[in-house]
Amino acid sequence: MVRQGRPAKILIDESEGADLLVVGHRGHEGFAGLVLGSVSQHVAAYAKCPVTVVR
Repeated sequence: MVRQGRPAKILIDESEGADLLVVGHRGHEGFAGLVLGSVSQHVAAYAKCPVTVVR
């Protein structure tokens, strides 16, 4: 399924019925020294299920 909108909001909404949400540590844009991207930070803070951030 393809959904349009803000990635963090969509992932958080979809986390409602999930057992686990897996996201990457950062996207293509951002700063070289950034450990987590803004989407993964936001999702990890607000998801309604456990989140695993993979490198």
